[in-house]
Amino acid sequence: MTHDDDRWVDRNGDPIDEDHRGLVYDIQTLIGRRRALGIFGGVALTSLLSACGVTAQATSSASPSATATATPTPTASATSTPTAAASGPLSAVPDETGGPYPADGSNGVNVLDDSGIVRSDIRSSFGSSTTVAPGIPLTIALTVRDAATGAALVGKGVYLWHCDRDGNYSLYSQGVQNENYLRGVQATDANGTVTFTSIYPACYSGRWPHIHFEVYDDVAHAVASGPIVKTSQIALPAEIDQAVYATAGYEQSVRNLSQTSLQKDMVFGDDGGIHQLATMSGSVTGGYTAALTIGV
Repeated sequence: MTHDDDRWVDRNGDPIDEDHRGLVYDIQTLIGRRRALGIFGGVALTSLLSACGVTAQATSSASPSATATATPTPTASATSTPTAAASGPLSAVPDETGGPYPADGSNGVNVLDDSGIVRSDIRSSFGSSTTVAPGIPLTIALTVRDAATGAALVGKGVYLWHCDRDGNYSLYSQGVQNENYLRGVQATDANGTVTFTSIYPACYSGRWPHIHFEVYDDVAHAVASGPIVKTSQIALPAEIDQAVYATAGYEQSVRNLSQTSLQKDMVFGDDGGIHQLATMSGSVTGGYTAALTIGV
C-alpha cells in the first residue's frame, strides 16, 4: 500500500512531511510489504492503531484517503493483561546488537555482578552513588513467551538498560561514568512478565528512541554473565516520543527525532521495528507504560 503526498495533510490542510507522519504512516507502509496477520500475530491492525490513539480512515479505491491526527495522543490504550496460558506460535523477536554500552562485561565494565543490580526500580544509581535520573516516568512491561507455543516463560532473567534524558549511558558517557542508573535485572513472573520503573529515554543522534534488553535462562545466569538467550531492543512509538520530547529537559531529542525514522534506523530499519514496537498507555503528566510481548 502506498500513499501520495497529497493524502497526508494536517488539520489546516498543509502537507505533512514523510518523516513526521508518525506511527500510522510507518505501519501502513509496512503492511504493503507484509501480511497483517503474519506481522501482528493475530492482533487486528485496527486494534494496534487504536492502541496508539490514532484513527485511519479509508474510502473506496476511486477516492482513497487516510487521515492521521497531528497531535500526539498521550492516553493510548495498553494491551490486555498477559496470562501464562499458551497463546499459539508467535514471531521470534529479532536479534539485535547490545550496542557499545551494555555493561555486561562484553565491553569493559560489568555491572551484572554488582550487589543491587537485581531490582525493579532502576531510576537511581546504587552502591556508592544514589543519584536519581530525571525524566518523564516510564514503566516498562516486557513479557517473554516461547515463540513456538506462545506459553509464558517463567523465571527467565531479564537485564534491561537504556540512556538517560540527555542521551547518556551510565558507566560509559562523560559525566556519568560513576553512575549505574537505568540498569537492572529481574526474573519473569508467572505470566512471563518483568516490570521496571524507569524514565523515558532520550533520542540521541543517529538512533530511534529505544530500550536494550538481554534474556537469560534465569537470574543466576544473568548476574554471572552466563549465556545470553536473546539480545534485542524495544522501539518507542513516534506519537509518544513527540509528546515527551515537547517537555522541559528533552530539548535535544526534538531535533534528533526529526532527523530519523523507524525505517532509517540502523537497528529497526529492516522491518521498521514491527516486532519490537511497544504498546503505550498513560500521559505526560502521569507517566507512561510501554508494554511489549516477545517470542524467544
